[in-house]
Amino acid sequence: MNSKEAVLSAARQFLGFVNRSPSPYHAVEECRTRLLAAGFTELREVDKWEIKPSNKYFVTRNKSTIIAFAVGGRYVPGNGFTITGAHTDSPCLKVKPVSKKIAHGYVQLGVSTYGGGIWHSWFDRDLTIAGRVVVKNGSKLEHKLIHVDRPILRVPNICIHLQRDMNDQFVFNNETQLAPVLATCVQQELQGPANQDENKKEKHHPIITKIICDELEVKPDQIMDFELMLADTQPATIGGALEEFIFSPRLDNLLNCYCALEGLVNSCEGDTLNEDPNIRMISLFDNEEVGSSSAQGAASMLQEHVLRRLSSGGGPTAFEEAIPKSYMLSADQAHAIHPNYSEKHEMQHRPGLHEGIVIKINANQRYASTAITQSILREIATRVNVPLQDFVVRNDSACGSTIGPIMSAKLGMPTVDIGAPQLSMHSIREMCCTSSVLQSVQLYKGFFELYPEVFASCDF
Repeated sequence: MNSKEAVLSAARQFLGFVNRSPSPYHAVEECRTRLLAAGFTELREVDKWEIKPSNKYFVTRNKSTIIAFAVGGRYVPGNGFTITGAHTDSPCLKVKPVSKKIAHGYVQLGVSTYGGGIWHSWFDRDLTIAGRVVVKNGSKLEHKLIHVDRPILRVPNICIHLQRDMNDQFVFNNETQLAPVLATCVQQELQGPANQDENKKEKHHPIITKIICDELEVKPDQIMDFELMLADTQPATIGGALEEFIFSPRLDNLLNCYCALEGLVNSCEGDTLNEDPNIRMISLFDNEEVGSSSAQGAASMLQEHVLRRLSSGGGPTAFEEAIPKSYMLSADQAHAIHPNYSEKHEMQHRPGLHEGIVIKINANQRYASTAITQSILREIATRVNVPLQDFVVRNDSACGSTIGPIMSAKLGMPTVDIGAPQLSMHSIREMCCTSSVLQSVQLYKGFFELYPEVFASCDF
């Protein structure tokens, strides 16, 4: 068992990561910073790669997806890949391309729903904006991150006196009743935001444009475009009477992004990489919450392109030889048993907090786990002393999915779906146990170090 001090230390380090990652772009930049500090070399897709054994690299796409890998000292093209996959995006409200809204004396912001969020949880929260802005600087187009570190938006509830049945059923229209308030027209007129280009004024209110310009120290006519999302200003924290919970936004799925990154980096600190015949890899994709069908999503050709480049030089069938020697952990959060809704779980499969990482299984292949891939993971988990739990959804309930089935089908790669148990999935504030961070890091580190040996012992 891990000590409470070790568990809390790992959990608090994760809090720093998630608090600095209010958008996929911030999450990837945080990963990039940590990888550079750990001695990884950044590659560009447009360049020719010269990959060497015992060296470490990473590449990004769209600034929202990142693939990092450490090349085993005994790697030759045609050998396998040891991969942990996760996703950088979470359900949120995104600023519309034309966001200016004026209604009954209020300045509001037009937003779109992204993913399958629990949208009522966004009401009465202190919100801000975060994301990226493309800025023109002379003849250059520059990519800049933005995170306004103060509450500037709120989606207010209707008072119960005007909607007496609110506690019986809270129903609202996502288009007309989910628009956040930015300011009042009275105060805006008193303060008189700076004038700006008429086209910008038509698309976005001068208040939001001024906030962006002030944050980035640019002029309105330098802003070419942006992708901004709303985020809660309340930071992630350790909670519970016994300090055993994490209360946080974006646990799904920044917890696995962080733990996969830590597992990879930690696995490279000793001598095991020099003796590894495989390439160790993490693949953190954008757009999982909306189906992964994008140039930077798990359904794209990105993963295959990277694996083929790393297999080049090993003959015409090196890539095809590598795939059956490879194995992927599809790491995405899992549903813990809810004390107030226990009937929603299949009675023999009720994952609990502090009880280990969850293997997700579905007879209809909504998850990619098989008896073979599960057995390999169980052997690794036993060796690193990380407990596992099983989960299947009830036959009368719909089952979500992950990048696992998408990538295993596209690549033909053996895959197992796993995740840490949590509550409040897809809420603006989610909840998991502190144990999950250290357990996940230990499991992923052990996976990177032990998979080639376990695979060699398999007689199938």
